[in-house]
Amino acid sequence: MTDAKFQVPAGLYASTRFFGATAGLWRRLGNLESAVLRDDIEATPIDRPLYVTGLARSGTTIVTEMLSQHPLTTSHRYCDFPPVYTPYWRNYLRDRAQVATPKPVERAHKDRIMVTNDSPEAVEEVLWMQFFDHLHDPSVTNALVPDQRNAAFDDFYRDHIRKLLLVRKARRYLTKGNYNISRIRYILDLFPDARFVIPVRKPVNHIASLAKQHRFFCEGQTVNPKMRTQLGASGHFEFGLDRTAIHFGDDQVATKIKQAWEQGQEALGWGLYWSSVYRYVLELVESDPAIKNACLIVRYEDLCAHPADEIDRIIAHCDLPADQFTDVRQHYVDTLSEPDYYKPAFDENELKILADTTETVAKQLGYR
Repeated sequence: MTDAKFQVPAGLYASTRFFGATAGLWRRLGNLESAVLRDDIEATPIDRPLYVTGLARSGTTIVTEMLSQHPLTTSHRYCDFPPVYTPYWRNYLRDRAQVATPKPVERAHKDRIMVTNDSPEAVEEVLWMQFFDHLHDPSVTNALVPDQRNAAFDDFYRDHIRKLLLVRKARRYLTKGNYNISRIRYILDLFPDARFVIPVRKPVNHIASLAKQHRFFCEGQTVNPKMRTQLGASGHFEFGLDRTAIHFGDDQVATKIKQAWEQGQEALGWGLYWSSVYRYVLELVESDPAIKNACLIVRYEDLCAHPADEIDRIIAHCDLPADQFTDVRQHYVDTLSEPDYYKPAFDENELKILADTTETVAKQLGYR
């Protein structure tokens, strides 16, 4: 018997295949939607968009879920995939169809996070992949910088965000995207007032979670190949049989990570990858005062141990009115806690490898 969490419903799988095969058509329909709504779009500002980004399993989902409950924000939802290209028409029709919200279920990660079709989800990656064909190619740099601005993408993306704000009657766009960690400079060039919340996590615990999810997804995708197709189509390559590390520009590091994983040296590969992600972030924020001002690094352990203080920091950084967030804030203050459903199970050699590969960057983030 297969795990139900990895069984893709036939209708969803067929829809994903259809939209993937006809993406060019839907991209044109997205432009048509924008043309029809042009006056309304032009009257809808993109004000301080909010980006929650970082390596998977660092707390990005819980931070996004929390921020999505602020009355001024809206984000993509599970139900926005696969018909992501026409957000206004799709949401307009769904609202009028009065689709019932199903009972929340634990997501496939088995990490206590309950979701429905209306839960926030990382959907915009589909748009990035439509306009940039190298974003998940491990042999080339995946990081995007202002010199790589794509005018067609920029126009489509701006209109897309404004249509989502318009149809949801929201003022602030919120998105979770792990891969946006490599696009901070590009996004800030596009939206100079953007705000980034970057969760980080103690390397041993973080990598234990990453390794656990990778094993879990590999097993699930082997038994249910449709899940592999589904994740690839939605732009998720963090775990599973198609796992791919973000290439931040250092060919030597990227090659070492790839070779370590190919040789079954999971701890080495994850340790090198963890350090490459957060070394890139730290160097980036120190390189430019504007980038440093736009980015807030939040330690997952601090969020769980001192939720009131950390939530207040996040809300202040995002320039969201705190007085409209009181009940949501209290809920998370009362319920946030570190996971107790698994423990790191590294042997002595693996712990030494993790220490050797992550210590320098971990110290810069305040970990000992």
